[in-house]
Amino acid sequence: MWFVDDGYEYHVFYLKASRALGDPNRRHFNVTVGHAVSDDLRSWREVSDALIASESPAFDDYTTWTGSVVRAPDGTWRMFYTGTSRADGGLVQRVGVAASNDLYTWAKASTEALVEADATWYEKYDGATWFDEAWRDPWVFADPDGDGWHMLVTARANHGEADGRGVIGHATSPDLRSWTVRAPLSNPGAGFGQLEVPQIATIDGRTVLVFSCLHGELSEDRKRTGERGGVWAVPVDSATGPYDVEKAFQLTDESLYAGRLVQDRDGAWWLFAFHHVDDSGAFVGALSDPLPVGWAPDGRLHVSDGRFDHLA
Repeated sequence: MWFVDDGYEYHVFYLKASRALGDPNRRHFNVTVGHAVSDDLRSWREVSDALIASESPAFDDYTTWTGSVVRAPDGTWRMFYTGTSRADGGLVQRVGVAASNDLYTWAKASTEALVEADATWYEKYDGATWFDEAWRDPWVFADPDGDGWHMLVTARANHGEADGRGVIGHATSPDLRSWTVRAPLSNPGAGFGQLEVPQIATIDGRTVLVFSCLHGELSEDRKRTGERGGVWAVPVDSATGPYDVEKAFQLTDESLYAGRLVQDRDGAWWLFAFHHVDDSGAFVGALSDPLPVGWAPDGRLHVSDGRFDHLA
């Protein structure tokens, strides 16, 4: 899921699939980008879906997945999103963009991808090393010094142990139109097979990276220590990296996933996520209520209502 505040309403975009599919794992390839709005970040009204897969042939004629929304200098909104194609069997992920004047009606820019993994730094799908070619969940933000735009991406390095190649991919743009893939902003070997839905936020003057990783995609070394998955966080010195994700700690357990930090109009920060599994381990798939977050005395960001104090 990803959020945007237009000054009047809060908008959340999210992946949605019919429960008539039965098997929750089928949701990944039977999905649309849903859209809901709220006045208070608590009560939500669902509106028309934002995106669906394109007609073939296109880089996104199989699925449209997670992304982010920013407002361009010309006042239009840009949604950067993940796409997969039927030609690749949904195994190769790329990033595209759609534009809107009102956040309700979106027009995709092209049937061609905007940016994809560059083999100079990133792993390409080979059918053996990993189950897909990771280049998804684009998080776009303006450079803090006014020098264009940055895109953070769920990606994998092209070297290292297979279960620890997860990195934060990076691309830059002067204008939100043309993008150049750069070296990753984190190093492989930190113990994560993938770092999903990355986000950068600055809370009370301190910058933090959040991402998500489930137990199944942790390295064997992390699994042996008893670590589980969930939403992770790590304070960073700069929004534009580098990020030492080896020092990441959990914000939540696996009951919540794909966490996003959202600031309300009063300046308070909240964590949203989707309800991933219940106490029995069954998939849930629903938007959480906002959870308050704040900095602990030990320098860690934490969910400040005490719900996940056991992870400290």
